[in-house]
Amino acid sequence: MPDQNNQNITESIQDLYDEHNELQKRKNLEISHPSGIFKKYKYPILTAEHIPLHWRYDLDPKTNPKGLERIGVNAIFNAGAIKWKNKYVLALRVEGKDRKSFFALAESDNGIDNFKFWDKPILLPQTEDPDVNVYDMRLTLHEDGYVYGIFCTERKDPNAPAGDTSSAIANAGIIRSKDLMIWERLPDLISGSNQQRNVTIHPEFVQGKYALYTRPQDGFIETGAGGGIGIGYIEDMTVPRVDEEFIINPKAYHTIYELKNGQGPSPLKTNHGWLHLAHGVRNTAAGLRYVLYMFMTDLENLTEVTYQPGGYFMAPDSQEIIGDVGNVLFSNGWIEDENGDVFIYYASSDTRMHVAKTTIDILVDYCMNTPKDKLTSNGSVENILELIDNNKGFH
Repeated sequence: MPDQNNQNITESIQDLYDEHNELQKRKNLEISHPSGIFKKYKYPILTAEHIPLHWRYDLDPKTNPKGLERIGVNAIFNAGAIKWKNKYVLALRVEGKDRKSFFALAESDNGIDNFKFWDKPILLPQTEDPDVNVYDMRLTLHEDGYVYGIFCTERKDPNAPAGDTSSAIANAGIIRSKDLMIWERLPDLISGSNQQRNVTIHPEFVQGKYALYTRPQDGFIETGAGGGIGIGYIEDMTVPRVDEEFIINPKAYHTIYELKNGQGPSPLKTNHGWLHLAHGVRNTAAGLRYVLYMFMTDLENLTEVTYQPGGYFMAPDSQEIIGDVGNVLFSNGWIEDENGDVFIYYASSDTRMHVAKTTIDILVDYCMNTPKDKLTSNGSVENILELIDNNKGFH
């Protein structure tokens, strides 16, 4: 009888491996978008089901005779991204069923399918005040030769009232590496803000200093007076102190970023300026809505926003709007290829990872030639009337 049980679990595990291999090898199918600004793909590139089986199952029939999953994964989302040794590498936020998130690296040859996880998830080096939860890492190859991983580190608010087991303090944790395998933990970001989220590093030195894009907040959820995408400067990343933050992209009333906004990945350099991808949040009767938007800053003066198209760049579609936290698109990773192609890695509803593809030329055209938000209904109509006038003789 034990032999029969072992055979059954072997067959059961083999079935799991067969299904997993099929999922991993599935080719993605390109889908055009009516805006012409980007192309999407039919399937999510990574989901909880893509997690390696030996991370989740005890494969020994003696200790797991019923073939049960031992460590469950809830979701995969919000991945940093980098081109590394000609591979498209993602630093994924993996959230377990225990609600704790951690980071795992996965790579693909083409950036759109067949992502394979590296052998093990990342065991982060700790500071004297250990992380309770970590998430949303940005990966950036800096001019100094290091790859920086900047992520949100979360700890319980020590000033929370007795019985409050949800209030948290968020800050920017920082690691760096030369090979993506051995990571050095630096001190957490030091700033005058109560909390920091959505922090990433500018890829080049700015007058000999490191520049960090920040999002100062008064509280864990509420941005308060500090709302907006900021920038600050650091002399030495081993002492990551930002003495002053400048808000370069503030939130604004009755916009897609009226409640809060935050920098996505580090910006991409073009001949016309730096391309930025960000997320904007507004409140609705159905809860918060997260969308992606873009803007550009001057090549020399990073605090000067030169172009900002009105409205969102990308929003959840009918397949993306449902998930663990619905009506959310979020991106903290993109990759530019040498030929000008851009892979935008985004998550939908805190559940799954997707990719969209476009080009630098298209994104620059979109940013420079899309009318800005005039912040009133009449202003929106004025933009349409101007386009109608320009289209005379063409329709």
